[in-house]
Amino acid sequence: MSKTTITPAKISRVLPDSIAEEIGFEVGDAIVSIDRTKPRDLIDYRFLCSEEYLELEVIDAGGELHVIEIEKDYDEDLGLEFETALFDGLMQCNNHCPFCFIDQQPPGKRKSLYFKDDDYRLSFLYGSYLTLTNVTEPEWRRIEQMRLSPLFVSVHATEPEIRTRLLKNDRAGLIMSQFAWFQERRLQIHAQVVVCPGINDGEHLERTLLDVASFHEGDIPAVASAAVVPVGLTRFRPAEDELIPVSQEKAIEVIKQVQELQKKFKQQFGSNFVWLADEWFLIARQDIPPESHYEDYPQIGNGVGSIRLFLKQFQNTANEMLPDGIDTPRRFTWVVGNAVEQAFQPLVEQLNTVEGLEINLVALNSNYWGQEITVTGLLTGQDLLQGLQEKDLGEGILLPSLMLKHDDTKFLDDLTVEDVSNQLKIPIFPVSGVAELIDRCIEGSESENIVLV
Repeated sequence: MSKTTITPAKISRVLPDSIAEEIGFEVGDAIVSIDRTKPRDLIDYRFLCSEEYLELEVIDAGGELHVIEIEKDYDEDLGLEFETALFDGLMQCNNHCPFCFIDQQPPGKRKSLYFKDDDYRLSFLYGSYLTLTNVTEPEWRRIEQMRLSPLFVSVHATEPEIRTRLLKNDRAGLIMSQFAWFQERRLQIHAQVVVCPGINDGEHLERTLLDVASFHEGDIPAVASAAVVPVGLTRFRPAEDELIPVSQEKAIEVIKQVQELQKKFKQQFGSNFVWLADEWFLIARQDIPPESHYEDYPQIGNGVGSIRLFLKQFQNTANEMLPDGIDTPRRFTWVVGNAVEQAFQPLVEQLNTVEGLEINLVALNSNYWGQEITVTGLLTGQDLLQGLQEKDLGEGILLPSLMLKHDDTKFLDDLTVEDVSNQLKIPIFPVSGVAELIDRCIEGSESENIVLV
């Protein structure tokens, strides 16, 4: 993108006790340039701000331009956060994958739900997946020059005709040469394969995993890890698509296939290298593998080992935080997706050993999306209204915050926590992480913050 499209980087937060707070930066101020260079994104901002002496052009909330000189230690952070990580606009996806979740949503919701990004910068900064079909020559050079590694890449298939069929993009067939590009420059990627039954499963899946594994060699392997994920379908997907959902039989088949390859990779690399997303085991109605299976959780962002890691974190935190009893009896309803119902039952039993505490786990599927098995993050406000009506919910609902838009109270269907709370006539307490969940249980509705009714 040209520099004319770069907008000032608007500040959303000034961290306490930071250089920025000391200087007097305020929310709403915007950085125009750093040492006369306009940052395109958060990557540029961090790179430019690493120097010891800085000259910043800043526009305050009233529109007045200021020039600020700063002296600090090398690599010391200024303590600023921004409304967006991209100051020159989002690079949108140029593929037409039939399994794309963006195209499987109903119309009329908030605009941000329909943005298709294929931006290497978001991949580097936040671990979002891209296909590499959208990367231009100048951007390839920037990845190399700034050592933007690792990136997270949606592979799906390495056979050119299969990948082109899935992405509906002629550039999709270049993936093997792109792996070689990363290898030559000692840069890394983490790969994912979304399995679509009848298209890239079976022999095609084996070919793909063997191909990506061929780049897992040397002290800096080009492909650091791979994840295999089942395709997720909703009732809103286009009627003409060729996709079919993953059945229990297909899940069992894929698990067996990948586990055989894991044995081979373990012997070859000393690592499993490729991992199955937790959803495979839930669909297959099989136990999640033990913690040791996941090594250092390289694919946690793909839901690979997320249940096992949550169980471990819960156990560690519960051992530290759970009392023998509480003074005031309390009853709560903990809402989760039915995909984790069996795995979370022992956690509920442990919470209920606290004298005076009663936690009722309600595991819901999503009729909104038309899914029989649903992960917690996809439950909507409508699912809660439908699944919790007429139930005795105690003194409130414990709601995993991953159901909500980041830093907001909206579900994926645009209902808010307040909407659902008012209709159910019950307080709702969004909780983020194990410690907050346990704290809410033992402190009840008297503890501060996040009570929304």
